[in-house]
Amino acid sequence: MLKQLECSRAIAAVVARCRPEVICAYPITPQTHIVEGLAELVRAGELAPCEYINVESETSALSVALGAAAAGSRAYTATASQGLLHMAEVVYNVAGLGLPLVMTLGNRALGAPINIWNDHSDAMALKDAGWIQLFARDSQEAVDLHVLAFRLAEELSVPVMVCVDGFVLTHSVEPLDVPEQDVVDRFLPPYRPVQVLDPADPVSIGAMVGPEAFTEVRYLAHHKQLQALARIPALAAELAGLLGRTSGALLHPYRTDGAPTMVIAMGSVTGTIEVAIDELRRDGIAVGAVALCAFRPFPLAALADALGQAQRVVVIERSLAPGLGGALASNVRMALRGRAIPVHTVIAGLGGRPVTRASLRRVLAAASRDELEDLHFLDLDVGAIDRELARWGEQRRSGPSAENILRDARRSR
Repeated sequence: MLKQLECSRAIAAVVARCRPEVICAYPITPQTHIVEGLAELVRAGELAPCEYINVESETSALSVALGAAAAGSRAYTATASQGLLHMAEVVYNVAGLGLPLVMTLGNRALGAPINIWNDHSDAMALKDAGWIQLFARDSQEAVDLHVLAFRLAEELSVPVMVCVDGFVLTHSVEPLDVPEQDVVDRFLPPYRPVQVLDPADPVSIGAMVGPEAFTEVRYLAHHKQLQALARIPALAAELAGLLGRTSGALLHPYRTDGAPTMVIAMGSVTGTIEVAIDELRRDGIAVGAVALCAFRPFPLAALADALGQAQRVVVIERSLAPGLGGALASNVRMALRGRAIPVHTVIAGLGGRPVTRASLRRVLAAASRDELEDLHFLDLDVGAIDRELARWGEQRRSGPSAENILRDARRSR
């Protein structure tokens, strides 16, 4: 049933219906409303039995969740941005131990300079830690992906990160359907861990492993990701049958038939891209899109198939790999190996900068005319860059660039 809800509160409600036994909470914008919502449900007795643990840091949040999962409990936590970096060591530990944790990541830019708005820098920073990463394209998918995430995590005994764009999705209020308890119960069976710490049968986990076995352990983590490539579509189809809507997949194609120009992106920006594509199509410019849901594992074969007979590809990146361009585009090029198709990287929306239909139309129209450079920064203020570069050349002590650019912007108003 549709109810007017904030996305974060809807995520809290659906996580509760997945019946976690341990929730570890440390607040950081923009995910705080999720753990606040869960706290209210635990306090009201609506989520029981469940131990809600307030911790003193992000590292502690994931460390406690790790211990709970190792002891055989269904565990959950959430974080964002610098919080994910704070827990980086434990992120790798959870994956290395093969523990089926679920964590919501409220995607937010990384500092410095400090920025609380949305981009994908945090997820990209730990993209290769061994977690499955699923990106929600809208608020409803953000809700539904959590049900799929618990099932996937527990089937394969692998951690899953559900990536939800900060503020754009986490704080949006709209009609949302939170799956009913009986639906969740039909899809998500009671948790039966494949490994449990048992005092009657003691065993060490995470112990020292030397060169004679380390490669094999890492290979098994890779093997689980490959298993997920097959299970994600199957589980998404099963969940869709229960919910009556499609949520979750390896990817979502949009108007790809007969499109020589294809756009690839992740997260909430895909909605704006689809509107821009509709407008371009009305102008006679054939463009299609693929919204990636699974970034890890990366769906190389599925993406290559979805791109069909594309003549050029434009990748909209919500993060920057300095000195390279974008991590997503690098993965797309792997999917297209052996095919002489140009892949253009467009860096867009860093630190929450709006990605507008007008800007997208200009870029995609240029790509369709083969006039787009390999690496393009959407709506870059070239004047601001030139002024700061001039300062670098003129002054030995030019000062902090972020503050200089902000000061120039204020003066120009």
